[in-house]
Amino acid sequence: MTLGGRVLFENASFNVNYGDRVALVGPNGAGKTTLFSIILKQKIPDSGVVARDEWTMVGYLPQEGEAHGDETILDVATGRVDELPQLEKRLHELEAAGEVSGPEYLEAHAKHDALTDAQVETKAKKMLRGLGYRETDFNRKAKEMSGGWIMRARLARLLVMEPDLLLLDEPTNHLDLLALLWLQNYLKNYSGAVLLISHDRQFMEEIVTQVYEIAEKKLIGYTGNYTDYLRQREERYEQQLAAHKNQQKEIQALQEFVDRFRAIPSKSSQAMSKLKQIERLELIEKPLAPRKPFRFQIPPPPRGPQRAVQLRNIHMAYGTNHVYRGLDLIVERGERTVLVGPNGAGKSTLLKIIAGLVPFQQGERDLGHNGVLGYYSQHRAASLDPERTVLEEVVASAPVMREDEVRGVLGSFMFRKDDIHKKTAVLSGGEKSRLNLVKFLVDPPNLLLMDEPTTHLDILTVESLTLALERYEGTLVFISHDVHFIRRLATKVLHVNAGQVASYPGGYDYFLEKTGAADDARAALTAG
Repeated sequence: MTLGGRVLFENASFNVNYGDRVALVGPNGAGKTTLFSIILKQKIPDSGVVARDEWTMVGYLPQEGEAHGDETILDVATGRVDELPQLEKRLHELEAAGEVSGPEYLEAHAKHDALTDAQVETKAKKMLRGLGYRETDFNRKAKEMSGGWIMRARLARLLVMEPDLLLLDEPTNHLDLLALLWLQNYLKNYSGAVLLISHDRQFMEEIVTQVYEIAEKKLIGYTGNYTDYLRQREERYEQQLAAHKNQQKEIQALQEFVDRFRAIPSKSSQAMSKLKQIERLELIEKPLAPRKPFRFQIPPPPRGPQRAVQLRNIHMAYGTNHVYRGLDLIVERGERTVLVGPNGAGKSTLLKIIAGLVPFQQGERDLGHNGVLGYYSQHRAASLDPERTVLEEVVASAPVMREDEVRGVLGSFMFRKDDIHKKTAVLSGGEKSRLNLVKFLVDPPNLLLMDEPTTHLDILTVESLTLALERYEGTLVFISHDVHFIRRLATKVLHVNAGQVASYPGGYDYFLEKTGAADDARAALTAG
């Protein structure tokens, strides 16, 4: 399969059987989403066959989506405004053409049956509750809600239809932690097969039983979860490398015999036999070493105050929407605090209050003496000079670093080869986010605030970031829904919900234990 003149796959093959839980992994741009398009027959491979059981219903959740018209959230989840009319139209077209026995007709009919089932609304409401919707949200117009909430409603519709094969492209992107736990538990018990693309390591650890890696233009299969895949991949590399080295030694020994005895009449026939033996060998190529996280040391920030920041009696409202009333909060030096809670609860607003970026109606915010604050947002690009290149932007932020060190850090955050010479003005939103992240890491403040720093990063880059932040000597307050990232970093949890902030002086598992959040997610599976 080629795309834009670049070969993505050569003689690649794999199987997904009923009941399988499969993760598709590989660096950004390797062809994971393209492979989904091939399975969905949206793209045609240059050669090869996509064989599918004609009775298989496939459901696909893309990364992004918007609402059109005045459909409600419940309309989206039941498909009665958009999906169902489209299915009915297509069924009529196929029937008129006499094509009523092919796989497309069978699949469309199965989806139509699922969405016209008498229990469809009950099922949809159950899925919506599990994914974090309140009863009062069901009849809200979808276009009034964010893209993330619309994607949740589309995910609910997919689960209502119960496809035989679920194709999920980054399904956790728009979920808060409780909804993520609910989906994780749901998929563990799902009767169909699941094929997913995800950068959420913990989600894959919990769900998958097989991993296919796109590497060297092939699909290489491994059995087990993500940790099993990493171990088996390393073992495979060591075995291939040993085989390559042994063959090279054999070739060298044969060639030495040929070179030594080819000119000696009594040995020449033997030498020619050795030469033919070399020619008959099927050469074992030297394997590429598996990509590993880039390790670098974040420079020590200036020493901050014992009390990094304090909020006293904060009242904060957007018009008539009161987000906080009488909020008190202290962040001590060296703490690594994660903010968790439902989407829309006020986590990002709290981070902005701490950063001094939004006005509040009452109260005090005190940044400690000698406090140097940095705020990282995935949407923040105003600090970039549009005339500078990527490399120039980082060099300007870290004048004491050598250029090769800067290039190494940029490479680990997916800026490679010619990317570092791009002007920042032409970067995509994701590239700008990553560049801002690098700038914070090479010249860190002593109080670092981060809102979803792992968005736009592949799983290996997330690991590089995690390793760097583990050695960061300042104070960290962050928002994330990446459980593996949270578990590795957080020493304190702030649960933000309905204007209240509850503090848990321990890691993420301590928070789950004390609040019973994991039990709540499991209970939501059986709730009517």
